[in-house]
Amino acid sequence: MMNWDRSLDLLEVHCQGEIGKVIVGGAPEIPGATLLDKMNHINQVDDSLRRFVTFEPRASVAMSVNLLVAPTRPDADAGFIVLQADRAHPMSGSNCICVVTALLESGRVAMQEPETIVRLDTPAGLIVARATCRGGRCLSVSLDNVPSFAEALDREIETPRWGRIKVDIAFGGVYYAIVDVDQVGSAIAPANARYLAEAGIGLKSQISEQVTVKHPELSGVDEIAYVMFRGREPDGAVRTCTTLKPGRVDRSPCGTGSSANLATLYARGEIAVGDRRRSRSIIGGEFVAEAIGVTEVGGRPAVLPRITGRGWIYGREQLRISDEDPFRSGFALSDSWGPQVDQLG
Repeated sequence: MMNWDRSLDLLEVHCQGEIGKVIVGGAPEIPGATLLDKMNHINQVDDSLRRFVTFEPRASVAMSVNLLVAPTRPDADAGFIVLQADRAHPMSGSNCICVVTALLESGRVAMQEPETIVRLDTPAGLIVARATCRGGRCLSVSLDNVPSFAEALDREIETPRWGRIKVDIAFGGVYYAIVDVDQVGSAIAPANARYLAEAGIGLKSQISEQVTVKHPELSGVDEIAYVMFRGREPDGAVRTCTTLKPGRVDRSPCGTGSSANLATLYARGEIAVGDRRRSRSIIGGEFVAEAIGVTEVGGRPAVLPRITGRGWIYGREQLRISDEDPFRSGFALSDSWGPQVDQLG
């Protein structure tokens, strides 16, 4: 037994290939009366935990880490905050599926078969998850995501590389700029992952200079978090490719991005309540996005999305915490993190 004063315990989980580790023990208390306050504290006051778990030598570019916290509202079973290399984020569908899978299969929330309802406190609001369970396993998770809405459709953006392109700006738990992939002369396929990653990060900077967003109800949610490329499949599915700082693509079909895209379909009159659309990732993983209702957010018409996917626990991990660690704040290098690595905080 190694003599460690402090350590973090994590479950290693992926959702359709996208890694979303879950910190289940050892994390410090994060100040804040609500999950939104706690996320803003990480982003604005003290990002040491985020850097510790999302940078090398303890992490790699293609992953997120989810911080489990006690819920701050009485109607929730647990709370979590998404930690990524650029900042803490309010919500992520694939990470939420990882968290629900970890909570149930580790016994932290009691599993009921054939279905367990798990209520999660997040900075974006309450997320209700329905997990299909059998034999002690979590087979799939359906998330009732936060109200999602289109902020702008076919907004024209000037780019130095592709000229004038059109983007949809939509909120699905975070803000997305959704770009039809043929506008950047490519297609969503594994061989194009590096091109799309660099194109998406470049577009994010250009779009952010020309478009401002501010959620009408969530303080501090005031930036376009991701560019998501969109394609249409012959079978009617939507092919998605979300790009993340400093330069990588989401391995999953992207739950919040699928929710944002569902909002654009609703805003265009292409779907009604009860309709479903299949989202397919760059590596072929699938989510189902369903419109289960409509509402309003700050006077904007909004859709209530339900996202269904599957998580898989593949291991356990323990990270030593020590003031003597020579790289406690972590580092990232452009050889694997991409040429935009200097954009990370």
